[in-house]
Amino acid sequence: MIEHELLFLGLLKEGPKHGYEIKRLIEEELFPFVGLKIKSIYYPLKTMEKLGLIKKDVGREGKWPEKYVYSLTQKGEKIFDHLITESFLSIERPYFNIDLSLYFLQYVDKKIAQRQLRGRLIFLNRIKRELTSLKGNIKTTQKHLQIILDHDLDLVEAEIKSITKLAEVLT
Repeated sequence: MIEHELLFLGLLKEGPKHGYEIKRLIEEELFPFVGLKIKSIYYPLKTMEKLGLIKKDVGREGKWPEKYVYSLTQKGEKIFDHLITESFLSIERPYFNIDLSLYFLQYVDKKIAQRQLRGRLIFLNRIKRELTSLKGNIKTTQKHLQIILDHDLDLVEAEIKSITKLAEVLT
């Protein structure tokens, strides 16, 4: 839940937002960069409201129905500062879904493994092209997104290098 709290508190740090705006930001702006999926935004918002991290106000614009507008409390600000620091310092061993397959590599026919690794390389190169394309479309004012893309590109390139080396070993 720490990532979700950090996500919601960080979005509200920019200023008050209604639920639909939070959902749109997560799906359209953040997901392509951080890959964090949220099934429901209202449950975590309700939980954070109960904890006193955010407050909910009712707002209305013109003839439109009432909307809930969420904003950060002082306690939420402090928790955000704590979570962002914790996030910077949290280091876990990276785990890739291929690692389990590599553990059992001795039981896989080499030709099949090579074919699967070539397929993985095709997919990784597609991801690299998509990230590079995204990078080219980032506005200069979105430096934080540029940093995320550079980090992701470094990781994808390292995975490409590793898989290429493994495929060569299997020949």
